[in-house]
Amino acid sequence: MLEGLDDIEWRRLGHAYGAADDVPGQIRALRSPDPAERDDALGTLYTNIFHQGGRYQASAYAVPFLLELLADPATADPAAILALLTSLAVGYDENFLPGGFPVTDYRRAAEGGRELLAAKPPPWTGEDEAEKEYVEYVYVQSLTAKEQSRLWSYIELAVYDAVRAGVPLFRSLLGHADPGVRIGAAYALAWFPEEAAGSLPALTHAAAARLEPDRAAVVPEPGAVATMLVASGLLGAAPDIRLLADPHPLVRWAAAIGRTRVLGAEADEATVEELLAWAAAPPDDAVNPPAEAGWVPFLNGDLGGYAGLAMRQLGPRAHGPRLRRVAPSAAHCQRRSVVNGVGRGVAPRVSGWAAAGGDARCGVGATTTTTRRGAEPVIRSLADRRAGLRQHRHAR
Repeated sequence: MLEGLDDIEWRRLGHAYGAADDVPGQIRALRSPDPAERDDALGTLYTNIFHQGGRYQASAYAVPFLLELLADPATADPAAILALLTSLAVGYDENFLPGGFPVTDYRRAAEGGRELLAAKPPPWTGEDEAEKEYVEYVYVQSLTAKEQSRLWSYIELAVYDAVRAGVPLFRSLLGHADPGVRIGAAYALAWFPEEAAGSLPALTHAAAARLEPDRAAVVPEPGAVATMLVASGLLGAAPDIRLLADPHPLVRWAAAIGRTRVLGAEADEATVEELLAWAAAPPDDAVNPPAEAGWVPFLNGDLGGYAGLAMRQLGPRAHGPRLRRVAPSAAHCQRRSVVNGVGRGVAPRVSGWAAAGGDARCGVGATTTTTRRGAEPVIRSLADRRAGLRQHRHAR
C-alpha cells in the first residue's frame, strides 16, 4: 500500500504553502485508526493541495495515492476521500453549472502551460522562515497575464486528468454499501464528459431500478438516484420522462434538471413545469440539507438555486409569464439573484462561500458571468505571506 510515495521528490513540488514535503505524511495519516488524526490529515490536505479552490503542482502527484486509498476496502472514510478527489478534479462546481465541465476549453487554455511549468524553479525548502524567498511567487509574477492563465490551466488540467484515471473505480463504487460513497461516485462521474460512453450505462442502469423496483436486486435511495440523474444529464443523456412522476420530490427535481440540460428549449411541458416549481419555491423548501437522506451534492444541495440556473437553458421559454411565476419570491435574496440572471440572459455566478455551506442564490456578484479560478488566490496567498515575512524582518 502506497508504494512509491517516498520515491517522489515532494520537496521540489509546490502546494499552497511552499514545498510539499509534508504531503506524504498527510496521505499516510488517512489510514490512521484514529478518526481525529484522519480528520486532521484530510483538512490539512484540503488546505495544502486545494487551497481556496486552487490546485498546485503537488496536487496531481497526490491523486494516484488517494485513488489507491479509495480502492482499498480497508480504508476508513472513503466518501471523504472521494469528495477530496472530486474537488481536486474540478474545484467548485458552481463555476460549471448548469452546463457541465468544459474540458475542451480547458485543454485549449492549457496549451503551452507545460513549458511554463518546466521553467518554474522549485519551491524554497529551507528551515529559516525569516530568510525565505518566494521564488515561485517571483516566477509567476514575471509572467504575462496570458502566460499565467496557461500555466494554471495546465496545472489544473494535470490534476483533472490524474483524477480521470479513477473513473473506472468511480463506476464500480455506484454499488457500494455506503450511500455516501454511492452518491459521491455518481457526482464524480458527472465531471468527465470524455468518459461518458462508459459512465452513462453504469449511471442509467443503477437509476433504472427506480422505475422497475420489483426487478431490481437493490433500489438506490432517492439521493443516489437523483445524483445519478443529474450526472447523466451533464454527460448528455436525458433521464426517462416517467421519473417526473416519481413519488419522491428529489427524484422529480433531478429528472427535470437532467432533462433540461439535454433538451434545452425543446424540453416537454412536464419538465418545464417541474423545473419552474422548484425555481419558484420558497428558499427553505428548496434547499436540501446534508443531514437528510436525500442529499445531493450539486451546488451544495441548493435545489432551488440549481433550478434557477437551469432556467436559462430553456431559452425564450423561461421569460414572460413563466418568469413572473418565479418573481414573487424575489424578495428573498436567494431567489433574487437567479431571477435577475435569467431576466437579463446572464449566467448567474455563485459566490465562492456557497461551497462552504452558504446559500448559492444569495450574495453580491451572483449575477455576474462565470469565470474560471486562476492564479489570483495563489498569488494573493503568497503575497500576503511575503508581506508578513517583511514585517517579521523589520521587527527583528
